Amino acid sequence: MLNQGIGSWPARRARKTPDRIAVVHQDHEISYRALHERVLRLAHALRALGAGRGDRIAYLGPNHPAHLETLFAAGVLGAVFVPLNTRLAARELAYNLADSGSTVLVHAPEHTEPAALAASEAGVRHRITLGPAGPDSPGYDDLLAGATADPLDEAVAPDDPCMIMYTSGTTGRPKGAVLSHANITWNSVNVLVDSDLTGDEVTLVAAPLFHTAALNMTCLPTLLKGGRVVLLGAFDAERVLEVVESRRVTYMFGVPTMYDALAARPRWATTDLSSLRTLTCGGAPVPARTIDTYLARGLAFSQGYGMTEASPGVLFLDREQTSAKAGSAGVPHFFTDTCVLLPDGREAAPGERGEILVSGPNVMAGYWNRPEDTRAAVTDDGWLRTGDVARTDDDGYAYIVDRVKDMFVSGGENVYPAEVEAALLTHPAVRECAVVGVPHQVWGEVGHAVLVLEPGAHADAEEVLAHTRALLAKYKVPRTVAFADSLPRTASGKVVKAAVRASFPHS
Repeated sequence: MLNQGIGSWPARRARKTPDRIAVVHQDHEISYRALHERVLRLAHALRALGAGRGDRIAYLGPNHPAHLETLFAAGVLGAVFVPLNTRLAARELAYNLADSGSTVLVHAPEHTEPAALAASEAGVRHRITLGPAGPDSPGYDDLLAGATADPLDEAVAPDDPCMIMYTSGTTGRPKGAVLSHANITWNSVNVLVDSDLTGDEVTLVAAPLFHTAALNMTCLPTLLKGGRVVLLGAFDAERVLEVVESRRVTYMFGVPTMYDALAARPRWATTDLSSLRTLTCGGAPVPARTIDTYLARGLAFSQGYGMTEASPGVLFLDREQTSAKAGSAGVPHFFTDTCVLLPDGREAAPGERGEILVSGPNVMAGYWNRPEDTRAAVTDDGWLRTGDVARTDDDGYAYIVDRVKDMFVSGGENVYPAEVEAALLTHPAVRECAVVGVPHQVWGEVGHAVLVLEPGAHADAEEVLAHTRALLAKYKVPRTVAFADSLPRTASGKVVKAAVRASFPHS
């Protein structure tokens, strides 16, 4: 094949395992042979609209087979796939479409209004609706039905751009990380090596596919291996438990809040979870009580740390080390390397805190049309600056301390909010929390904590702070506390600290 990118995966799978089920959605099963045919039809339809090598093709919608078909069809043509966050407003979508220069937008019918507004503002030439055709957009199924499934084998090199994934934009405008076909492939190989995925894998994808972990850490590695991907349009704890039992799910990814929601359901204790072999968790450290809850059901987490710019896998903690290395993000993925650098450029010794840097074939090519940001993020010799503070232990296991930008200085001492949050979460009444640094006349900055309590629990600020004083140095203990029903989060589950500061002012 001339195509060495991931657009060739459906063809390669169709010739090896044509009759295996590749994708399941709403009880509709698509074989690898059928997936390959649908991808070819879509690629021909997109080419007929004028899309080709280097063009950007965007997708907006919940988890659906069309998301994967659009990704692969773009790869067949040598075009670049741009997944869009469904939680964004029309103006934000327009920014991503205009910044990427997308010429085609495939979208779900429930997103027609923001899609139409954003596409018009960004100058997108063609909109394709997953439902029936609209007055100014053809229907997805109609396009496929009218297109040929003749073979296509465009020359696509491993280093050609595969997708532009926009960062969550928790500070400033989002940046588009350009991930090559090689980046995605090597990341998938890392997952296959470190997670021991098999050809009979049944992977449940309930996290959004526009998020790098759902797409690149679970879905694509499963399809590369020839397993089965079960897509849910959105995360619903009750539905997830039903599907795990009925579909005999073996592998799934979630953020801690998703796993907590599953364990909080009444049917948690009676659901048959015996098929589950691998549970991966990322986006935030897994609280000890969550780990204990799953261990009680005979389940352990494989935890990880990553970022969009690394496709995203960086560190991985095998489930056998969940208890022995509690709190660690693990060691680098097989074909990835990391180092921890002190501010003066020296490599940190075990226990010393510094910025973690990443190198490997999964590290992005750069940010789309942002050479200055690329130079700031990637060193001349190819190391990606993560902006995260970490330390390692004597065995080389890394512990993510906090974001560089989230750290604040109180009375001359560095305070890492993640450490304070971990202490707050040990209080039995605290379900979620966020700590931010706020100005103080004497100490420069002090901590302000926003707490979400467990349903039915009661605790006042002083009780929680007294609990924390027994665990932390005095300067680390927050000075003020606010209570909330929920915390502002990105679609990937990360707390938006800027929104915390704005929504929960300290007194």
